[in-house]
Amino acid sequence: MATNEGKRIRAAREGIESVKLYGIQDAVKLVKERAKAKFDETIEISMNLGVDPRHADQMVRGVCNLPNGSGRTLRVGVFARGAKAEEAKAAGADVVGAEELFEIVNGGTIDFDRCIATPDMMPLVGRLGKVLGPRGMMPNPKVGTVTMDIKAAVAAAKGGAVEFRVEKAGIVHAGIGKASFDEAKLVENIKAFADSVSKAKPTGAKGTYIQRIAISSTMGPGVKVDPSSVLAG
Repeated sequence: MATNEGKRIRAAREGIESVKLYGIQDAVKLVKERAKAKFDETIEISMNLGVDPRHADQMVRGVCNLPNGSGRTLRVGVFARGAKAEEAKAAGADVVGAEELFEIVNGGTIDFDRCIATPDMMPLVGRLGKVLGPRGMMPNPKVGTVTMDIKAAVAAAKGGAVEFRVEKAGIVHAGIGKASFDEAKLVENIKAFADSVSKAKPTGAKGTYIQRIAISSTMGPGVKVDPSSVLAG
């Protein structure tokens, strides 16, 4: 006998052709229609790239400032001293500190989702590699999280900046909005994210760079997207 969960999944998949590549507008519509959970589901994108990240010249990493935000409220931690620490607090950072924050994080307590640091703090923060690294939270100048412009970095993190980094299988994925967003805003966010990934194409990439794109909601089925509908214009 089919479970309620099985019935829900089958019902959600109805009307989606598993081999079809949908235009971005149609794909977003299908995903939104199937986001039936009792919470505001995250809309997620997955991009298969023609890279092998085991090679340094094929690593893909960057940040995208989503034009309509991510719909998620991030807690931001900042490693800074003196005037820069005060700047971080004024900008709305949730956790700010130097050596004392190092001790807290090193002890395993991480009360933030995004970590930012001033350059002078990196010798200290670098010692947290084993704690922050596996969580993808180590500050990095390439994604704007090692900077003297703390105000802008905190504002970007709070406003919808989404970091991305290719995984071992050559896949990049990220949350690019909420099911409650209207279709136009989701399409705009998806195009902005895909554009950022496209611009982050590494020198060692050969052949087709962006091979496959799919979107889904947290609890919903994936919908394959025609890359040309995302990357064009």
